[in-house]
Amino acid sequence: MGAFVQPLLTWFRLQGRQLPWRQSYDPYHVWISEIMLQQTQMERGVAYFLRWVRRFADVQAVAAASEQEILKYWEGLGYYARARNLHRAAREMAAHFGGRVPCDYQTLLSLPGIGPYTAAAIASVAGQQDVAVVDANVLRLFARLFDIARPVSERQCRAEVETLAAGHLPVGQARAYNQALMDLGGLICTPKRPRCTDCPIAAWCLARQRGTVSVRPLPGKRRAPVYLTRVAALIVADGRLFLQQRPAAAVWGGLWEFPGGELVEGDSPSTALPGKVLAACGLSVEIRQTIPPVSHQYTHHRVTLHGFICRIRAGGPRQPNCPDAAAWQWVALADLHRFPFPAGPRKLLAAVRQGLAAESC
Repeated sequence: MGAFVQPLLTWFRLQGRQLPWRQSYDPYHVWISEIMLQQTQMERGVAYFLRWVRRFADVQAVAAASEQEILKYWEGLGYYARARNLHRAAREMAAHFGGRVPCDYQTLLSLPGIGPYTAAAIASVAGQQDVAVVDANVLRLFARLFDIARPVSERQCRAEVETLAAGHLPVGQARAYNQALMDLGGLICTPKRPRCTDCPIAAWCLARQRGTVSVRPLPGKRRAPVYLTRVAALIVADGRLFLQQRPAAAVWGGLWEFPGGELVEGDSPSTALPGKVLAACGLSVEIRQTIPPVSHQYTHHRVTLHGFICRIRAGGPRQPNCPDAAAWQWVALADLHRFPFPAGPRKLLAAVRQGLAAESC
């Protein structure tokens, strides 16, 4: 155990974050929080966690729910494969573990959606097993603490940090140690403007001693953003809105969207829309109202989505044909809240609910 560990644990006892899953360290709560906090800011994760456990009190409640309800409660968190894997894991826990979350590291690794990081977090925080947890906060903290002059995104660097974290873990105190490291990285040793004067282990920080805090960790290679422009038709007929479901294996698999497609440079959104809709769902439409474009992003993609409220063209086919969709439905406007949508379609809906109601009359 390094000399910095005891001051770290003392700081955590006095200054650690008060989080809802830390009230009891229920393995179910720890599991849900860890899955939610992947790629999610803490404040947002807490709000989703509280909403989730009000609806799904335990593993059995998750296992008994439909995938659509799981995705709806996950709506807005992104990376929806997390929700689908969580659902699959809950059903395995219900079938093979008595509806309980196992706390053994190796057993956890056998469950859908649980990799080495999540398994270590559950095993140490809920099960108090002596396993080190290394997330982005811990990577950044150790890169500064030991002045590691390599990008933390590199496999070799991550392996070095994992070895350091495990080597300094105090026997029998993994729960406090791992959470203290994550909290210190999240609250004090932040990516920008770290609060070194408030750090309980600043005296042991090599980057501070050598004046390299501002350049640790070294940045890794970043993927260049990809800019996409898409169109979508909100087709209204007989007071209902047309939706199609994305295939399970696709990005946002299982979520619902509006027919349309991607534009190429030079395309006019309003001119291109009817052809894109016809190819997507076999319906011939005419534009009734233009919706202000909305923007959203996923991974390194930046998407501008142009939406239009449409009606089926007089004399056109009324029976959809959606070759690339998992399913389609005409949905009453009052029932739209039951369907999970990706960010872009969800933003379009929020912008035009009054227009849709008027068009459906």
